[in-house]
Amino acid sequence: QEHGLDFQRLLDASAYKEMFRQDMIRWGEEKRRADPGFFCRAAVEGALQPVWVVSDTRRLSDVEWFQDAYGDVVQTVRVVATEETRKRRNWVFVTGVDDAESECGLDQGVAFDWVITNDGDKVALGKQLEMLVQSLHRDL
Repeated sequence: QEHGLDFQRLLDASAYKEMFRQDMIRWGEEKRRADPGFFCRAAVEGALQPVWVVSDTRRLSDVEWFQDAYGDVVQTVRVVATEETRKRRNWVFVTGVDDAESECGLDQGVAFDWVITNDGDKVALGKQLEMLVQSLHRDL
């Protein structure tokens, strides 16, 4: 909004997004330095559902914010795929972007409650997600 970018086009893996990716990272870092909870508060603003899925947290400070704000009800889920799978999905490593905190800030320091593997096996993915959903239902 601040920079007049097309939000929908920033959600895909297009050249449009890549043109602005480093600028978006820099902008996000400035916001986080000024207020570490800026994006976390925005994610939950007005949410009333009993279960929220907050996707795409990028930093330990994000996870810590949710754990501090909501305590033991927070469930952390990491979705992983092999590098080969990611390449089949057109991912290409970019130095200075893919090795930045915005991309790998949660590679260490978080004991995830769930690790879901998404390498293209729909049956295996479905089973993992079903276990997660059943656990959430039990906790409600």
